[in-house]
Amino acid sequence: MKFTLKDYQDDAVREVLERLKRARKRWHDDGDKHAFSLSATTGSGKTVMAAAVIEALFFGNDDFDFEADPGAAVIWFSDDPSLNEQSKWRLQQASDKLTVSDLVTVESTFGRERFEAGKVYFLNTQKLGKNSLLVRGHDPSDASIEKDDRQVPIMPDMRSHTIWDTIRNTVEDPDLTLYLVLDEAHRGMRDGGLVTVTGRPTIVRQLINGTGSVPGIPVVWGISATVQRFNAAMEGMTGHDTLRPVIVDSKLVQDSGLIKDTVDLDYPKEVGDFATSLLKRATIKLSDISKAWATYAKQQHDVDTVLPLMVLQVPNSPDHNEIATWLDVVFETWPELSQDCIANVFGEHRTETFGKYSVPYIAPERVQESDWVRILLAKDAISTGWDCPRAEVMVSFRAATDKTHITQLLGRMVRTPLARRIPGNDRLNAVDCLLPRFNKDAVNAVVSTLMNGGEAGDDLPMRRVLINPIEVLPNSEIPAGVWNKLLSLPSQALPKKQARPAKRLTALAHELSVDGLLPGAGLKAHAEMHKVLDRAQARLADRIKEAREAVLTVEGSTLTANTQTQTKTFNDFVMKADYAVIEDAYKRAGRVISPDLARTYAEHLASQDKEAEDDDEALIDAHTTIAALGLIGSIKEELETAAEVLSKQWLAEYRESIRVLTDERQEAYREIREMSADPVDVDLARPNAWLQPTTAKEANGTEVALPRYERHLLCDPEGKFPDELNKWERAVLEAEMKLGDRVAWYRNPARASQESLGIVYDDDGESKIVRPDFVFFSATDGGGIVADIVDPHGHHLADALPKLRGLARYAAANGSVYRRIEAVSEIDGKYRMLDLTNDEVRDAIASAASAKSVYLGAMGRDYDG
Repeated sequence: MKFTLKDYQDDAVREVLERLKRARKRWHDDGDKHAFSLSATTGSGKTVMAAAVIEALFFGNDDFDFEADPGAAVIWFSDDPSLNEQSKWRLQQASDKLTVSDLVTVESTFGRERFEAGKVYFLNTQKLGKNSLLVRGHDPSDASIEKDDRQVPIMPDMRSHTIWDTIRNTVEDPDLTLYLVLDEAHRGMRDGGLVTVTGRPTIVRQLINGTGSVPGIPVVWGISATVQRFNAAMEGMTGHDTLRPVIVDSKLVQDSGLIKDTVDLDYPKEVGDFATSLLKRATIKLSDISKAWATYAKQQHDVDTVLPLMVLQVPNSPDHNEIATWLDVVFETWPELSQDCIANVFGEHRTETFGKYSVPYIAPERVQESDWVRILLAKDAISTGWDCPRAEVMVSFRAATDKTHITQLLGRMVRTPLARRIPGNDRLNAVDCLLPRFNKDAVNAVVSTLMNGGEAGDDLPMRRVLINPIEVLPNSEIPAGVWNKLLSLPSQALPKKQARPAKRLTALAHELSVDGLLPGAGLKAHAEMHKVLDRAQARLADRIKEAREAVLTVEGSTLTANTQTQTKTFNDFVMKADYAVIEDAYKRAGRVISPDLARTYAEHLASQDKEAEDDDEALIDAHTTIAALGLIGSIKEELETAAEVLSKQWLAEYRESIRVLTDERQEAYREIREMSADPVDVDLARPNAWLQPTTAKEANGTEVALPRYERHLLCDPEGKFPDELNKWERAVLEAEMKLGDRVAWYRNPARASQESLGIVYDDDGESKIVRPDFVFFSATDGGGIVADIVDPHGHHLADALPKLRGLARYAAANGSVYRRIEAVSEIDGKYRMLDLTNDEVRDAIASAASAKSVYLGAMGRDYDG
């Protein structure tokens, strides 16, 4: 793969491969057919995951311990040819093994007897329609098929096979396994996925269940953001057992930075026609975000600047003169914008004229790559599966009743332009939506849908939806020492479930070499690992000798049956292993110590072999030694320990050099840090621009202005920071800011972002992150700055004690970085505090049965700031 999979993607790929392996075995062993689904929210990288799966299916994958299926052929099916082309391009972009010849678009001229193993065939609904050349001749009752003098149907174009013949021949070939991938599976399952409105089986049902003499496809995999319809429809299919679905946790997707954190909704608070006013505001937002991306690209020395666009969503029957007026407003507000930057994605697929503007049609999947498009006109027929990360501003001129159409289009705009979160900048991690024809109730309905349902049923519980927010920027009154102190605080990232220290070291060495921080890092890393293996050979010489004998010999048994005496005898035999046996054992060892390390260590051993007659003999002998090492269980543990030690050493040694690299390069190292099996310290990013709400909604629906606080690290033009704090948080903030030495405070973001201080804790065997509410900063007598963590948290909550223990472990490791680390809770109307820098307090927390008992025990004390 060209991309490093996110943790959740890695887990999903592993689960999908496990189900495919099981389905394939049951098909070939017992003739059983199976179906299952992958459910992952919009923007999660479903096609990247699919690329990893197909690559492993065709070529195998040692990381997933998955052997290739030599007979695998894949049909990739959707109801939209343009969606297929987009998927085909993405598969090729993501995989470094799938070539152009491996990804085949089935055209009307296709006529193979059977599908070829190792290839993905892209089909769509239209290609299997009754009027398609691919299927003509398959239905003997089709009156349009010509017949010869003997009344034998004449196949179109004189071809010998229809596409259905190809499917049947492939399914019936015992050396092949046909897999069906249903892309955007919920779309193929309309009307229950079983029959059309005329009562005929849908094409999807024919593929899955079979039609006429054509058997159903044995392995069916549905991919979608919402697979409930697919799963329900599969229950009505015949002949397929349904395997447990693979479900990607949407919170992990949100945390990954692949989708935007915030949706900003602007709407008029008064009754009237505010289309022109909000369109001007939207154009200003587009201009501002364009400048912000240009500034960011300049800071990062990036030649590829993100060029954001604005979507104008119009009614299904738009008034062309009105659209011309809207376009006039855009260009009057931003005169520097070229008038050739407009395109439409209307269903008519033609150039449209709006007054003096001639607006060409563009296919939705081409918008992202077409940088000249800055204004995009759309109705409601935006293809599911299309997305455009550049689309960062939307103005909808649809009526307030069209909430669904708006949320569906917003669902196409959630992917981050650079496939990563921009550190410290909410503006570059957000999408703006302006609704000039909406009232408060309609906006609240959109908010509810986005927060709880999302586009087509997505579940994005961590997404922020803000109504008329403001931007807060760094507070000029805050001393530089405070900012330096904030950036010195150690944050933590979750450990990786499937840690591979050798792979982590190899990846780190590659990045260090790319950035010129450690030239030849790859060779140096492997040289250190070679020393570990050399020491193991010396220490375990006797065991390795025995293991070599096991590799070099093949033991078997001969069964002799005497027909006269009706007796059986078994005679054991031992023979010398041939090259194929040795290579198989060597490859298995490569899975233990990593294939790349196995290769370089073999070269290392061969270069030192003075007794071999030639290079080939030396290499075979080296492979035999490595195969023997792979049979000794402790070798893997030794290598992983050494690799982890060297990785940590290099990360610490080059930490400051890494911190001055661009955000993109720092992100590469951040991912490598997080490949550890243990919680790891990561650097905080400086917060540069946040989007903050200014109003809160009361229980009765009325909106009230949020309180604004002084001396926060980020503020509005008046030096104030608006925030919605609960009772405990307000009490802590007021108490702490009364202290005479306080100079600033920081509202630690509750969401995953590089500027949020995270601390790992264990909750019943699962690693999670707690993000303390506040960091306070004080000036010392010597002119320095000290930091305090104060975290108000309910003692009654189920995670209270696990979080306390995580905070305690963090305090034990990082107590010298802070002056105070305290947890606060309200019990019986009184605030109690635990000093986590105290050894006795941490011991009490470790042995406690509940958080409340610690707060009320001898180690707790009253909190007064």
